[in-house]
Amino acid sequence: MKKFRADIHIHTVLSPCGDLEMSPDNIVKKAKEKKLNIIGITDHNSLKQCSVIKNIAKQYGIYTLTGVEITTKEEVHCLAFFDKNEEILKFQNYIDKYLPDIKNNTDIFGYQVVVDKDNNIIESVDKLLISAIDQSIEQIEKKVHSLNGIFIPAHINKSKFSIISQLGFIPKTLIIDALELSKHISKKDFIEKFEYLKNYTFIQNSDSHYIDNIADVVTIYKMNEISFDEIKKALHNIDGREVIVN
Repeated sequence: MKKFRADIHIHTVLSPCGDLEMSPDNIVKKAKEKKLNIIGITDHNSLKQCSVIKNIAKQYGIYTLTGVEITTKEEVHCLAFFDKNEEILKFQNYIDKYLPDIKNNTDIFGYQVVVDKDNNIIESVDKLLISAIDQSIEQIEKKVHSLNGIFIPAHINKSKFSIISQLGFIPKTLIIDALELSKHISKKDFIEKFEYLKNYTFIQNSDSHYIDNIADVVTIYKMNEISFDEIKKALHNIDGREVIVN
């Protein structure tokens, strides 16, 4: 088995809270500098920036998990990742259907732009992307898995926008591929506080909105090779694959 360094929670200029330096080219170059093998692109409620970054990253030998950070009806942030373009398109259509028609105010929230490989703006998204969509966490989880995706509640140790802060617990009926911790806590310290969650798989990512924060923390994926299926196996500890966090 080989070990691969991954940071799979990264925002781009498309997220209103993402710094304007978070362009596709800058993200990939910083990931290369930080010796990442895998990155995950997770803008708020949109996958529109994924394909450009995936194409650039491939040239640098970096694998891209194409994903999104969804805000559920309960205002829980969750990560979802998909392998195939048709799955990405179907999930984007699903988000667009349930995203409230609230216009973004750039003076308050920031710009929401899709850029090409040369940093030219090709689209400006009018709807506010940080709104909660009109779907519960259970509905979203089922939709993600119906499209063969990966479903991960985000930064569950945070005091807001996490499954624990919003629900107070993790429903046993929820099918979870992993739980994400923020960079501000170790797995050991978290488990000491929430021992009942010790049997879940944990990952840790930077949740970077600024270029220099990429790879502030990483997760090691122990796999035969880098692929979507191998990552799934690592998250579920199948056939010797595993993930390792501090």
